[in-house]
Amino acid sequence: MSSKWGFLLPFQGELDAKHDKYERLVKFGRDITIESKRTIFLLHRVVSKPNKDEVLKEAKKKLDDIREKIKHLAKELVNEDFYQYHKAFTFGKHNVDSSGREQSDPEDLSFQITPVDYLLGVADLTGELMRFCIGSVGNGDIDTPFQLTQFLREIFDGFAYIGNSGPYEISRKLFALRQSLTKVENACYMLKVRGSETPKHMLADLFVSNCEIFDHSESMS
Repeated sequence: MSSKWGFLLPFQGELDAKHDKYERLVKFGRDITIESKRTIFLLHRVVSKPNKDEVLKEAKKKLDDIREKIKHLAKELVNEDFYQYHKAFTFGKHNVDSSGREQSDPEDLSFQITPVDYLLGVADLTGELMRFCIGSVGNGDIDTPFQLTQFLREIFDGFAYIGNSGPYEISRKLFALRQSLTKVENACYMLKVRGSETPKHMLADLFVSNCEIFDHSESMS
Protein backbone atom coordinates (compact mmCIF):
# COMPACT_ATOMS: atom_id res chain seq x y z
CA MET A 1 0.00 0.00 0.00
CA SER A 2 1.36 3.41 -0.94
CA SER A 3 2.27 5.91 1.73
CA LYS A 4 -0.76 7.88 0.63
CA TRP A 5 -3.04 5.24 2.13
CA GLY A 6 -0.72 4.07 4.88
CA PHE A 7 -2.83 5.76 7.56
CA LEU A 8 -5.54 3.14 6.88
CA LEU A 9 -3.39 0.22 8.06
CA PRO A 10 -4.39 0.53 11.74
CA PHE A 11 -8.06 0.48 10.71
CA GLN A 12 -7.44 -2.62 8.61
CA GLY A 13 -6.05 -4.42 11.63
CA GLU A 14 -8.98 -3.33 13.77
CA LEU A 15 -11.53 -4.49 11.20
CA ASP A 16 -9.77 -7.83 10.76
CA ALA A 17 -9.79 -8.36 14.53
CA LYS A 18 -13.52 -7.58 14.72
CA HIS A 19 -14.22 -9.95 11.84
CA ASP A 20 -12.24 -12.75 13.51
CA LYS A 21 -14.10 -12.18 16.79
CA TYR A 22 -17.42 -12.21 14.95
CA GLU A 23 -16.58 -15.57 13.37
CA ARG A 24 -15.56 -17.02 16.74
CA LEU A 25 -18.86 -15.87 18.24
CA VAL A 26 -20.77 -17.44 15.35
CA LYS A 27 -19.07 -20.76 16.11
CA PHE A 28 -19.77 -20.48 19.85
CA GLY A 29 -23.41 -19.66 19.13
CA ARG A 30 -23.75 -22.58 16.73
CA ASP A 31 -22.15 -25.01 19.20
CA ILE A 32 -24.38 -23.79 22.04
CA THR A 33 -27.50 -24.17 19.90
CA ILE A 34 -26.58 -27.69 18.76
CA GLU A 35 -25.72 -28.89 22.27
CA SER A 36 -28.87 -27.28 23.69
CA LYS A 37 -31.04 -29.13 21.17
CA ARG A 38 -29.29 -32.40 21.97
CA THR A 39 -29.93 -31.82 25.67
CA ILE A 40 -33.61 -31.10 25.01
CA PHE A 41 -33.97 -34.29 22.96
CA LEU A 42 -32.26 -36.18 25.78
CA LEU A 43 -34.66 -34.78 28.39
CA HIS A 44 -37.62 -35.85 26.27
CA ARG A 45 -36.49 -39.41 26.99
CA VAL A 46 -37.45 -39.01 30.65
CA VAL A 47 -40.63 -41.02 30.19
CA SER A 48 -40.17 -43.70 32.82
CA LYS A 49 -38.85 -43.69 36.37
CA PRO A 50 -36.26 -46.51 35.98
CA ASN A 51 -34.00 -44.50 33.66
CA LYS A 52 -34.90 -41.02 34.90
CA ASP A 53 -31.85 -40.54 37.13
CA GLU A 54 -29.50 -41.81 34.43
CA VAL A 55 -30.93 -39.44 31.82
CA LEU A 56 -30.86 -36.47 34.20
CA LYS A 57 -27.24 -37.19 35.10
CA GLU A 58 -26.26 -37.20 31.42
CA ALA A 59 -28.28 -34.02 30.83
CA LYS A 60 -26.50 -32.27 33.71
CA LYS A 61 -23.14 -33.10 32.15
CA LYS A 62 -24.28 -31.66 28.83
CA LEU A 63 -25.55 -28.51 30.54
CA ASP A 64 -22.18 -28.08 32.27
CA ASP A 65 -20.51 -28.26 28.85
CA ILE A 66 -22.94 -25.67 27.51
CA ARG A 67 -22.22 -23.34 30.43
CA GLU A 68 -18.51 -23.68 29.71
CA LYS A 69 -19.11 -22.60 26.11
CA ILE A 70 -21.21 -19.67 27.34
CA LYS A 71 -18.30 -18.67 29.57
CA HIS A 72 -15.99 -18.51 26.55
CA LEU A 73 -18.61 -16.50 24.68
CA ALA A 74 -18.92 -14.05 27.58
CA LYS A 75 -15.13 -13.61 27.69
CA GLU A 76 -15.15 -12.64 24.02
CA LEU A 77 -17.67 -9.89 24.79
CA VAL A 78 -15.76 -8.29 27.66
CA ASN A 79 -15.34 -4.54 26.99
CA GLU A 80 -17.07 -4.93 23.61
CA ASP A 81 -20.17 -3.25 22.23
CA PHE A 82 -22.81 -5.96 22.63
CA TYR A 83 -24.95 -4.79 19.72
CA GLN A 84 -22.08 -5.01 17.24
CA TYR A 85 -22.02 -8.78 17.76
CA HIS A 86 -25.63 -9.47 18.73
CA LYS A 87 -26.53 -11.28 15.50
CA ALA A 88 -23.41 -13.44 15.58
CA PHE A 89 -24.71 -15.89 18.16
CA THR A 90 -27.78 -17.30 19.84
CA PHE A 91 -28.00 -17.11 23.60
CA GLY A 92 -28.11 -20.15 25.86
CA LYS A 93 -31.12 -18.62 27.58
CA HIS A 94 -31.84 -21.67 29.69
CA ASN A 95 -28.35 -21.59 31.22
CA VAL A 96 -28.39 -18.11 32.69
CA ASP A 97 -30.55 -16.43 35.27
CA SER A 98 -32.76 -13.41 34.65
CA SER A 99 -29.90 -10.96 35.12
CA GLY A 100 -27.94 -12.55 32.29
CA ARG A 101 -25.18 -13.65 34.68
CA GLU A 102 -23.88 -17.18 34.50
CA GLN A 103 -24.97 -19.30 37.41
CA SER A 104 -22.38 -20.77 39.77
CA ASP A 105 -19.59 -19.03 37.90
CA PRO A 106 -16.78 -17.78 40.15
CA GLU A 107 -15.69 -15.26 37.53
CA ASP A 108 -17.49 -11.96 37.17
CA LEU A 109 -18.71 -12.62 33.63
CA SER A 110 -22.03 -11.48 32.26
CA PHE A 111 -23.69 -10.53 29.00
CA GLN A 112 -26.96 -9.01 27.95
CA ILE A 113 -30.12 -10.81 26.98
CA THR A 114 -32.48 -8.51 25.14
CA PRO A 115 -36.22 -8.68 25.90
CA VAL A 116 -36.86 -9.98 22.38
CA ASP A 117 -34.27 -12.77 22.81
CA TYR A 118 -35.88 -13.79 26.09
CA LEU A 119 -39.42 -13.81 24.67
CA LEU A 120 -38.35 -15.82 21.64
CA GLY A 121 -36.85 -18.39 24.01
CA VAL A 122 -40.13 -18.62 25.93
CA ALA A 123 -42.02 -19.06 22.65
CA ASP A 124 -39.70 -21.89 21.60
CA LEU A 125 -40.34 -23.54 24.96
CA THR A 126 -44.01 -24.05 24.06
CA GLY A 127 -43.09 -26.34 21.16
CA GLU A 128 -41.02 -28.50 23.48
CA LEU A 129 -43.89 -28.63 25.98
CA MET A 130 -46.14 -29.92 23.21
CA ARG A 131 -43.65 -32.73 22.51
CA PHE A 132 -43.43 -33.41 26.23
CA CYS A 133 -47.20 -33.87 26.29
CA ILE A 134 -46.94 -36.55 23.61
CA GLY A 135 -44.20 -38.34 25.53
CA SER A 136 -46.20 -38.20 28.75
CA VAL A 137 -49.27 -39.71 27.11
CA GLY A 138 -47.12 -42.47 25.64
CA ASN A 139 -46.07 -43.30 29.19
CA GLY A 140 -49.69 -43.52 30.30
CA ASP A 141 -49.69 -40.11 32.00
CA ILE A 142 -52.87 -38.36 30.85
CA ASP A 143 -52.83 -35.71 33.59
CA THR A 144 -49.73 -33.80 32.46
CA PRO A 145 -51.21 -32.65 29.10
CA PHE A 146 -54.17 -31.06 30.89
CA GLN A 147 -51.88 -29.32 33.38
CA LEU A 148 -49.58 -28.02 30.64
CA THR A 149 -52.54 -26.80 28.59
CA GLN A 150 -53.35 -24.21 31.24
CA PHE A 151 -49.70 -23.13 31.37
CA LEU A 152 -49.59 -22.79 27.58
CA ARG A 153 -52.76 -20.69 27.66
CA GLU A 154 -51.16 -18.30 30.13
CA ILE A 155 -48.07 -17.94 27.92
CA PHE A 156 -50.25 -17.38 24.85
CA ASP A 157 -52.30 -14.74 26.67
CA GLY A 158 -49.10 -12.90 27.56
CA PHE A 159 -47.91 -12.91 23.96
CA ALA A 160 -51.38 -11.89 22.75
CA TYR A 161 -51.08 -8.68 24.76
CA ILE A 162 -48.02 -7.81 22.67
CA GLY A 163 -49.73 -8.81 19.42
CA ASN A 164 -48.62 -6.97 16.30
CA SER A 165 -47.40 -3.98 18.30
CA GLY A 166 -44.11 -5.72 19.11
CA PRO A 167 -41.18 -6.73 16.91
CA TYR A 168 -41.83 -8.81 13.80
CA GLU A 169 -40.16 -11.87 15.32
CA ILE A 170 -42.64 -11.85 18.22
CA SER A 171 -45.72 -11.65 16.00
CA ARG A 172 -44.37 -14.50 13.87
CA LYS A 173 -43.77 -16.65 16.95
CA LEU A 174 -47.30 -15.88 18.14
CA PHE A 175 -48.68 -17.88 15.22
CA ALA A 176 -46.48 -20.90 16.03
CA LEU A 177 -47.41 -20.59 19.71
CA ARG A 178 -51.10 -20.63 18.84
CA GLN A 179 -50.55 -23.77 16.76
CA SER A 180 -48.82 -25.56 19.65
CA LEU A 181 -51.59 -24.58 22.07
CA THR A 182 -54.35 -25.64 19.67
CA LYS A 183 -52.70 -29.01 19.05
CA VAL A 184 -52.52 -29.73 22.77
CA GLU A 185 -56.07 -28.49 23.39
CA ASN A 186 -57.49 -30.63 20.57
CA ALA A 187 -55.52 -33.65 21.72
CA CYS A 188 -56.72 -33.17 25.31
CA TYR A 189 -60.26 -33.00 23.99
CA MET A 190 -59.74 -36.32 22.21
CA LEU A 191 -58.27 -37.84 25.37
CA LYS A 192 -61.23 -36.64 27.40
CA VAL A 193 -63.78 -37.96 24.92
CA ARG A 194 -62.12 -41.19 23.79
CA GLY A 195 -59.53 -41.79 26.50
CA SER A 196 -61.73 -44.14 28.50
CA GLU A 197 -62.32 -46.42 25.51
CA THR A 198 -58.69 -46.49 24.32
CA PRO A 199 -55.98 -48.69 25.92
CA LYS A 200 -53.29 -46.66 27.64
CA HIS A 201 -50.52 -47.95 25.39
CA MET A 202 -52.44 -46.59 22.37
CA LEU A 203 -53.15 -43.13 23.78
CA ALA A 204 -49.93 -41.66 22.36
CA ASP A 205 -50.93 -42.79 18.85
CA LEU A 206 -54.31 -41.12 19.35
CA PHE A 207 -52.58 -37.94 20.55
CA VAL A 208 -50.15 -37.87 17.60
CA SER A 209 -52.81 -38.69 14.99
CA ASN A 210 -54.96 -35.84 16.25
CA CYS A 211 -52.01 -33.44 15.94
CA GLU A 212 -51.39 -34.66 12.38
CA ILE A 213 -55.05 -34.09 11.48
CA PHE A 214 -54.74 -30.54 12.80
CA ASP A 215 -51.55 -29.96 10.77
CA HIS A 216 -53.30 -31.17 7.61
CA SER A 217 -56.34 -28.97 8.18
CA GLU A 218 -54.07 -25.96 8.81
CA SER A 219 -52.17 -26.56 5.57
CA MET A 220 -55.44 -26.80 3.62
CA SER A 221 -56.85 -23.57 5.06
